[in-house]
Amino acid sequence: MKQRKIPMRKCILSNEMKPKQEMVRVVKNKEGEIFADATGKQNGRGAYVSMDLEIVNKAREKKKLEQYFEADTETLNPVYDEIIRLIYREMIPKR
Repeated sequence: MKQRKIPMRKCILSNEMKPKQEMVRVVKNKEGEIFADATGKQNGRGAYVSMDLEIVNKAREKKKLEQYFEADTETLNPVYDEIIRLIYREMIPKR
């Protein structure tokens, strides 16, 4: 049986290559809105973030997403919160 290729993406916070399923995509669309894309299919410039609370919290302190998307903290605070919410959602076992 042929092994399926696992799509890999680089985390913009830790610079690690990880399978796409273990990442959250953050998107900036044409209107300039920045949001966490749970589906991974929204239009816009995307960046991948590891589903790791430690990495996300360190990035928030160092303002990594602010630098990447050239946006202010007020705009990105809800994005960080959404990423954390998605991480917790993944941690809860599916029934």
